[in-house]
Amino acid sequence: MARRVFVVGVGMTKFEKPQARDWDYPDMAREAGTRALEDAGIAYDLVEQAAVGYCYGDSTCGERAVYQLGLTGIPIYNVNNNCSTGSTALFLAKQLVAGDIADCVLALGFEKMEKGSLGAKYTDRTNPMDRHFGCMSEWRGVAKAPGAPQIFGNAGREYMERYGAKAEHFARIGYKNHKHSVNNPYSQFQTEYSLQEILDAPMVFEPLTKLQCCPTSDGSGAAILASERFVREHGLEARAVEILGMSMKTDFPSSFDERSSIKLVGYDMSRAASQDVYQQSGKGPEDVDVVELHDCFSANEMVTYEALGLAEPGQAYKLVADDAFTYGGKVVVNPSGGLISKGHPLGATGLAQCAELNWQLRGEANARQVEGAALALQHNLGLGGAAVVTLYQKAQL
Repeated sequence: MARRVFVVGVGMTKFEKPQARDWDYPDMAREAGTRALEDAGIAYDLVEQAAVGYCYGDSTCGERAVYQLGLTGIPIYNVNNNCSTGSTALFLAKQLVAGDIADCVLALGFEKMEKGSLGAKYTDRTNPMDRHFGCMSEWRGVAKAPGAPQIFGNAGREYMERYGAKAEHFARIGYKNHKHSVNNPYSQFQTEYSLQEILDAPMVFEPLTKLQCCPTSDGSGAAILASERFVREHGLEARAVEILGMSMKTDFPSSFDERSSIKLVGYDMSRAASQDVYQQSGKGPEDVDVVELHDCFSANEMVTYEALGLAEPGQAYKLVADDAFTYGGKVVVNPSGGLISKGHPLGATGLAQCAELNWQLRGEANARQVEGAALALQHNLGLGGAAVVTLYQKAQL
């Protein structure tokens, strides 16, 4: 039987515009990792293994990053899983503790990014997204716009065609997340915009304006995971947050075989991962109080409401219009500001989501605090690809 796993410390850097700050990935990792250790109140030499995520960098950047915290000879795993890299490192760390391989594991993620839209780094080998973009090209054609907003924007277009949603519904998601970020000191952007300003921002790929798209970012996040034995031995019961369920899923045939732009961007793997987590935990979407959801684009937040069971198929846009996913609504989604406003340093995003939800459950989110938050859901998505869903609860020990 798998052991119970607890998050006992979290930390992150402020997410920054690329090159806005004079730092490199070892500096980012030291800052986030040190904050997580201090949050847990433990020394680095108690960490037995580390999983380190990043997308852009040489093969042992993970070791170089963790060396900033200490040189103790522990196993360090380098993890790369596109935009779900941070939560993949978290998933690996959780497996190590649950499987009784280690009692204390560090999950760390960072990214030092280039300005502008993402592009291919290697042109002499198969692009890992070739099937995704091949399907997009066949089904919807290719426009003069960056690839990522096209593929997610097409999911938004399909949603509009299928259910009758309007561009304003997607803009309302951008409005909500920018509004939430005003209270997040770690957010890359902390500016509130009107709904009209969201709609009037430069069009990237309909229905997505610039203020509905996540920016490239630099930054790092970290979490310390521990067994129940470790928690009790070190007196961490008051700070511990339990991982009630966690699941990673990759693409199914439906991603490519059903000519659906919504399924092409990971709807089915997000749905399967969330259903797995609900089964593991005995909880359901109706029990969740706060969510950090992978809103790389507002269109993805819209379709993922339904994939996670937060809305019935075809009903999410109506709930968006009723402010169901903000404070005072059905459930608060992306109190941090989400990727759209907080930023999206690929390797750090999943761990920043983890940090936010731990602060929420510990009642330490300050002006962002969701009143009475007891159950928290995390969704992190990477095309090409994996979806990782995690459910957290304040420890009951």
